[in-house]
Amino acid sequence: MTQNYKRIAKNTLFLYFRMLIIMAVSFYTVRVVLDTLGVNDFGIYNLVASFVMILAFLNSTLTSGTQRFLTFEIGKEDFVKLKQTFSTALLIHLALAFLMLIFAETVGLWFLYEKMNIPIDRFDAAFWAYQFAVASSMVMVIQVPYNALIIAHEKMHIFAYISIVEAILKLLIVYLLLIVSSDKLISYAIFMFIASLLIAFTYRIYVIRNYKESHFEFVFDRNIVKSMVHFSGWNIFGTLGSILSAQGINIILNIFFGPVAVAARALSSQVGGGLNQFAGAFQQAVTPQITKLFASNQIEELNRLLYQNAKYAFLLLWFLALPVLLETDYILSIWLVEIPENTALFCQLMIVHGLIGSLNRPYVMAIHATGNMKQTNVTAGVLLLLVIPVSYVLLDNGFSIIAPFIVYIIATILCFVIELYYLKKWIQVSIKGLFINTFIPIILIIVLTTTLPFWMQTYFEESFMRFFIVGIVSCVSVVFFTYVIALNRLEKEKFQVMIKNRIQKRKVK
Repeated sequence: MTQNYKRIAKNTLFLYFRMLIIMAVSFYTVRVVLDTLGVNDFGIYNLVASFVMILAFLNSTLTSGTQRFLTFEIGKEDFVKLKQTFSTALLIHLALAFLMLIFAETVGLWFLYEKMNIPIDRFDAAFWAYQFAVASSMVMVIQVPYNALIIAHEKMHIFAYISIVEAILKLLIVYLLLIVSSDKLISYAIFMFIASLLIAFTYRIYVIRNYKESHFEFVFDRNIVKSMVHFSGWNIFGTLGSILSAQGINIILNIFFGPVAVAARALSSQVGGGLNQFAGAFQQAVTPQITKLFASNQIEELNRLLYQNAKYAFLLLWFLALPVLLETDYILSIWLVEIPENTALFCQLMIVHGLIGSLNRPYVMAIHATGNMKQTNVTAGVLLLLVIPVSYVLLDNGFSIIAPFIVYIIATILCFVIELYYLKKWIQVSIKGLFINTFIPIILIIVLTTTLPFWMQTYFEESFMRFFIVGIVSCVSVVFFTYVIALNRLEKEKFQVMIKNRIQKRKVK
């Protein structure tokens, strides 16, 4: 297990490196793209992208299943079955991409023209942006088995290296967008499609060169298909609910408030998603270990890993989230040229949702590892599906624009409760142990780390100096109280030894 934890730590570092590159470039490019396209066109692009994501919900369903089955076969060290699983998964995703194209060009186009709140003079641009967003999603669908194989082999450094190429492409897109004379929205959609195509081929070339099981053979194993479809079939409810609740909010906001509200929501997703990637990188690195521990029936070690993963993922996110929550308005003012209305409030709500999700995510991974998808996905999926109709009814009756976000957060909490209920039966998850090891330390740290920075934020006037001081005090408080409260005795001893070794190495130099 020591080697496993070292591998997790190493993969986490690579994923952090990848995330830092992507975040730095993304935040810069969003600023330029928003300023170049304008709030309306920026909102339109994110609206059609959200709609395409909903059309591609089956891909999200199969992604977790593909990762799970490939990882499972690697854990069993069955190369023949692994190769068959990969080839079968690729055929399934090719068929899915074709079905998605048909659906997008029929039902999708009808919905775009008949139901979306888009200015008349931007309909043509929205149409072409939609077409290239569909093409980009098809590339993403077909790419899933290749990326899943990299994750299954725990080669997270590949994602970090290729992220450099991705960052260069995004910067190039920004430059081209500034100099092209044609319609900016259409040009942006074309550039994003080309970038997604190049990145997909880069990953594919690496996988084909390094993993023999990725050499495609026309294998359509019915047993494998049956297992994957059974796993993913029940996962459809959960995935559809998750995607509709997340992406459907954009459609609801567009119907009631227009593209400007969608732009604000897109920016809040950028901020919330950027911060969530810190916790997500740590948790993605752990995913293969959760599956392998379950496959080898190491249930006690699995539960210990779940407690630690939830606790430390939350605290990693809280380290960054606290100063952003307190200084949202100032951060937006130095980041963006034009700030759509309600962006700050949307950002704060998305960060809160991300914090809850960081606690929930490892237990979703554990459910995927068990393969018991029916009960949790049906109940949780129904809850998440209700987010959109409930939000629509609330907004139609004059409730605040934040109503969909509040409903989304409540539904996510209820899903977490349901998942814990079933995992208690399947892998003996101790609710008491979860409270003692995870929830209570987190609640104490939240209270203790918020008090002083919040007082400083309300006492001083908005300025760079206040932002700097609040940020430093917040981060130092989180580190200090995490060490005092969250680390157990053994972890503190290991941390002290690590610090002493570093100091001794510096003295020797």
